[in-house]
Amino acid sequence: MDEDLGLFGPGSVTWKLHGEPILLLAGLRSLYLQALHPRAMAGVAQNSSYQQDPWGRLARTSDYVATVIYGTTGQAQTAGRRLRQMHARMRARDPFTGTEFRIDSPELLRWVHVTEVESFLTTVTRAGKRLTPAEIDGYYAEQRRAAALVGLDPQTVPGSAAEIADYYAQIRPELRMTPDAARTAFFLTAPPAPGKLNAPLRWSLNLGPARWAYLGVASTAYALLPSWAQRLYGTLGLPTTALYGDLNARMLRLALRAIPHSLIAGDVYRSAMERAARHTAAGEKPAQEEPAREKRPQTKPTAETIAV
Repeated sequence: MDEDLGLFGPGSVTWKLHGEPILLLAGLRSLYLQALHPRAMAGVAQNSSYQQDPWGRLARTSDYVATVIYGTTGQAQTAGRRLRQMHARMRARDPFTGTEFRIDSPELLRWVHVTEVESFLTTVTRAGKRLTPAEIDGYYAEQRRAAALVGLDPQTVPGSAAEIADYYAQIRPELRMTPDAARTAFFLTAPPAPGKLNAPLRWSLNLGPARWAYLGVASTAYALLPSWAQRLYGTLGLPTTALYGDLNARMLRLALRAIPHSLIAGDVYRSAMERAARHTAAGEKPAQEEPAREKRPQTKPTAETIAV
């Protein structure tokens, strides 16, 4: 039985933060943000089937994140290797110049990574989770291990709140709302019901109370975006929008915390908790040392999924 606690473990800020169900909202926020990078969005639009199978892509992306956070080191490395191999063949064309580019460039990898982990942390803290400044910096530093899985050099990845802020300041001139970004934002706000359902149930999900509830979640995710990102989408980015996002996120977190965790936790999470419990029972203190990086042939890094 593999008792390895993975890349992070019980003593990490990562486990403390990722135990929050509100991260489902954070994932949606990150997708709105990622769509503002023209090349990143072109890579998705030209290579992804997310509009045909959004719920399947969401499930696969969630499984990947769960494996990286809670899987064993071997499981996380295997997931990262598969992701690299899957994206190594993908190319896209710049929407402005027509130049072909690899979607696995370090610049795109970094954008996806930063927007994802910053969305995770920002959403959780604005929803009411208290983290110290040291814990915030610790989370970003820990997530360099996840960045290494997709092929990035960890030393080139922002590892503190200050470095994240500097990164956004440097990349903002490259961001804009393209037609692909606008279509994606609309899709994220009003996705179709799963196609495998029967017609009456699809109609109910598309037009009934579930649709209005989802619109509330989507509007909250959008309201949690930085004001500069909201302005790129053509809205005002007023402080009242941020307040709306904060209040809704707090209420949603309270509602989700009322649901027994056993009902929403996945198999990877439950297995990780069982391994941690056995370590504790055996009197072993989980080590939080930087895990050895997987040895692999020297290839160009590959892209992290930008997917619903």
